[in-house]
Amino acid sequence: MKLTLQTFQDELVSRLKQSGLHDADDIAWACGWLEACGYPGLAMLVEALEDEAQDIELERDALGLDLQGVSCAFLAPRIIREFERAGRVFLRNVRHGLYVLPFAVRNNIGIGCPVDPAFAVGGERTKNPYFEKLSVAQSSGLEIDGALWHRILT
Repeated sequence: MKLTLQTFQDELVSRLKQSGLHDADDIAWACGWLEACGYPGLAMLVEALEDEAQDIELERDALGLDLQGVSCAFLAPRIIREFERAGRVFLRNVRHGLYVLPFAVRNNIGIGCPVDPAFAVGGERTKNPYFEKLSVAQSSGLEIDGALWHRILT
């Protein structure tokens, strides 16, 4: 199924706001970004929406942030804001850590391996390695899994 990147994000924002999720605009943007760059953003979001826990209070401790297995699909915007407020942070009990990647790239922040179950956010990125893929998605649209799209909209 093919959708324009804007349609994908607009429809997803509407669905996420209906679910009462904080940061719906950022979550939809990140999902579209991940899909455009060849990552399974939609599949991860569908999984996350089926989770019982979708929110936690982010509190730093001596080891960083314990995400308690709550998906970064929901937490990534707040994790980035926490990094901007207080600097580098180590994440534990990470689920769907790839959702931090779009925000790190957009904000030019270095990031540890986003597929590792534990990684740090901080440092400095010197270029955007995803520019070309995002440009293609912007001009040609996204090819997405129709079954997953239907699941997320219903």
